[in-house]
Amino acid sequence: MIGLARLVGGARTKFNRMLHFPATEKNKGPILEVLKKALPQDREGLALEVASGSGSHVTHFAPHFPRLTWLPTEIEDRNLQSISAFIQHTKVTNVKEPVILDVTTDPRGWGGGLGEGSLTVILNANMIHISPWDTAVGLFAGANYLLKSGGYLFIYGPFAIHGSLTPESNVKFDQYLKSQDCRWGVRDIDDLEKLAQTNRLKLHQMVDMPANNKILIFVKES
Repeated sequence: MIGLARLVGGARTKFNRMLHFPATEKNKGPILEVLKKALPQDREGLALEVASGSGSHVTHFAPHFPRLTWLPTEIEDRNLQSISAFIQHTKVTNVKEPVILDVTTDPRGWGGGLGEGSLTVILNANMIHISPWDTAVGLFAGANYLLKSGGYLFIYGPFAIHGSLTPESNVKFDQYLKSQDCRWGVRDIDDLEKLAQTNRLKLHQMVDMPANNKILIFVKES
């Protein structure tokens, strides 16, 4: 009985590390629908999720793409623990244990050295507007080095379009972000397209999403 109590207590401790963000729970379904339309289910290879947050996204997406192996990443320890807890809780088999990743570092060292052209997919949600611009620069540099030709970079979040930010709720959100850190803010797709052009990526599609967000789909050119 003591051994069983210890086992149950240990399991509870692991699952208690799971973080739950309401926005993530709301948007994971719509994001999955976009991924399913853009990616054939028989697509093979390695998919890297940059800034995985709690781990709810990657463990929700991975079962729908059984021939992709997913590698979640984070920079905060509590998020890394949460991702591991989600993997254990969901028992998903094609998600690797998370690794620490700072996207402003040399992409040759990402994931312990993934190798040039080793990725089929890079997915990033809700990062570049709540972090310095350097993270966007690093994300595209990483996509340039790590994505194979024809690989996809998906970016989810709010965006300004050709200098115009709508609706008013996004304007207020942008103001709030900048009040927290002057380096933060909603990014304009024009600026992201410039980054793409210098990193052998092309904006393939922009998809409207709930809550005034969008998904930008970039494709790695030959």
